[in-house]
Amino acid sequence: MLDTLNPPFHAVLSKPGEIVPREKRGRPMYLKKVEGPRAVTLTDGSVMTRADLPPAETSRWVASRKASVVRGVQSGLISREDAMKRWRLSGEELDEWLGAVNSFGEAALKATSVQKYRQP
Repeated sequence: MLDTLNPPFHAVLSKPGEIVPREKRGRPMYLKKVEGPRAVTLTDGSVMTRADLPPAETSRWVASRKASVVRGVQSGLISREDAMKRWRLSGEELDEWLGAVNSFGEAALKATSVQKYRQP
């Protein structure tokens, strides 16, 4: 009888009392090689990872997605050039987002607030 309280090192318990051999657990998990850091600590103490960035195929840009791109660029999680290439942004568009956040905060990224925060 198998010792379910202390399973051998090559097996894990998937359900109580059931031992799954290493061969049937699937492939090991690998991390994809990326340039730059995988995670950064923001000024408010929260941690931002690459998983917090919008998908590369994003076509509908709401304020929260714009804000996450701006936070990623400002914190060094992703470079400006990589952000422009990944989301197919022009330099002018990204500069507008960065300038709006620096001048007025993330509220300035809302489409309904464009006239309120427009530069004269």
